[in-house]
Amino acid sequence: MSITLDLSRVSNAPAVKAPVNLSGLTRAGLRQALIDAGVCPPEKAKMRASQVWSWIHHYGVTDFAAMSNVAKDMQARLAEHFTLTRPEIVERQVSKDGTRKWLIRTAPGIEIETVYIPDVGRAGALCVSSQVGCTLNCTFCHTGTQKLVRNLTAAEIVAQVQVARDDLEEWPSPKEDRRLSNIVFMGMGEPLYNLDNVSDAIDIISDNEGIAISRRRITVSTSGVVPMIPELGERTGTMLAISLHATNDPLRDVLVPLNKKYPLDQLMAAIRAYPGLGNAKRVTFEYVMLKGVNDSPEEARALVKLIQGIPAKVNLIPFNPWPGTDYQCSDWKTIEAFAAILNRAGYASPIRTPRGRDILAACGQLKSESEKLRASAIRKAEQAAA
Repeated sequence: MSITLDLSRVSNAPAVKAPVNLSGLTRAGLRQALIDAGVCPPEKAKMRASQVWSWIHHYGVTDFAAMSNVAKDMQARLAEHFTLTRPEIVERQVSKDGTRKWLIRTAPGIEIETVYIPDVGRAGALCVSSQVGCTLNCTFCHTGTQKLVRNLTAAEIVAQVQVARDDLEEWPSPKEDRRLSNIVFMGMGEPLYNLDNVSDAIDIISDNEGIAISRRRITVSTSGVVPMIPELGERTGTMLAISLHATNDPLRDVLVPLNKKYPLDQLMAAIRAYPGLGNAKRVTFEYVMLKGVNDSPEEARALVKLIQGIPAKVNLIPFNPWPGTDYQCSDWKTIEAFAAILNRAGYASPIRTPRGRDILAACGQLKSESEKLRASAIRKAEQAAA
């Protein structure tokens, strides 16, 4: 099953053709690319692709000349047809709590934010983006105020992991004592509206002879693109997270407008059908705590009823403020009382410690700097006109 994303608002200007970045090709794609470019004959493509794969994804090289077990003439042919170039890092920020955020420019006008959060998961988690901007317009989310520019390619998704690995100095790819142990697709965009590229990127990231992050340590979060949820499980085998935030359709229609298309009864049915769901593979429900909106004891009890029978945990997320929002974070005692009701019902409900707020790197705060500057210029022009 596939879904066609409406990109009518996106510029139709023809893209400048650039060399293919091998970082975004699956193993099968890499083998075929070497054959099609005449880099090696078909009978040697599997072996050559394995060599190149190891250099790209295990050693993290960015220059074909560094591939010491690849012949010089083949290095030259690779450089003629392909690239391994990293995207431009426009800005790097480090929070007082150790969170790192990179503003990455992958092409002219294409900027994304990627965040590394230490001491999350096994060692540290990287929050990656799947789109530039977003179409969902969730009212509590800063990213949702940025219009969709386009889907990211598999190479652009994998590049976010490479940039983090570069900065953390984790090449060759470590098997133990790694600082980047988990990947969460919780950055900019809706991953299920870009499932082909997200799936390819996961195949690349999880390959045991490369970056080697287990699919059990990769979580894909969706706001509820119901038809694609089972397909996500079948194609990727990753952990599932649901951006929920409300227990009834009228409120969720406001907070997560996608709910108007896929209401809660449909969403919950799709979750229950997620492949492999069980105690060892629980769904994570994400629930942002909004003062006076969705944080009452009644809503906590309604949440217990809504998810009853689903192997799950609930991440309670204190709302992270951003410029221009009207929402406020729930009081800490209110959040603790909400969590206590969930705990008594048998659901783990950790309260997520806000990380990177001082650099706008926390949940719901991501938005590319160029978009922020454009929005600021528009606001100033409107104020001057008034």
